[in-house]
Amino acid sequence: MAFSHCFLKGSVVKKLISREKYQAIHELIQRAPIFTKIHNLNEFEEAVFEREKLQTTSMGRGVAVAHGRIKNLGKVITALGISREGIDFDAIDGKPVHFLFIIATDINNRDEYLKVLASIIRSIRDESMRHAILSSCARNTSQNEIEKAMRESFFNSLNTLSASRKATVA
Repeated sequence: MAFSHCFLKGSVVKKLISREKYQAIHELIQRAPIFTKIHNLNEFEEAVFEREKLQTTSMGRGVAVAHGRIKNLGKVITALGISREGIDFDAIDGKPVHFLFIIATDINNRDEYLKVLASIIRSIRDESMRHAILSSCARNTSQNEIEKAMRESFFNSLNTLSASRKATVA
């Protein structure tokens, strides 16, 4: 499954320090061990910056999903950076971003990116989920536990999306 690389060990940074969006993007890309699988990290970071310059990827409710597409990636890679204090992200609701997701996808695989994006949005839309993640950071919950919770929520959402698409087709 192409999405089996989503929210693996090393995909969560639970204490982002940066308060400005480009610095926070850079920090997450540099600190999330999952991104070391990308051969040209500078090219990927530049792709994320270029996309962000077109239009903010903030979705409101304290969530942003930045993304970049690069050649020869072969799989989707996701990371989550958490900022209890918040990041100034030019959000559509004017509020700071507490959950910064970054998605890396192959330049030729837009469908996978859209499925991952939909699943992340569906997972994090739930206010209780957002609250639980922020609270877990305050309690010093391990990054592994947060990754596990995100992975379970992500795959539950992905399965729900697949089931609803099959029902629509039938």
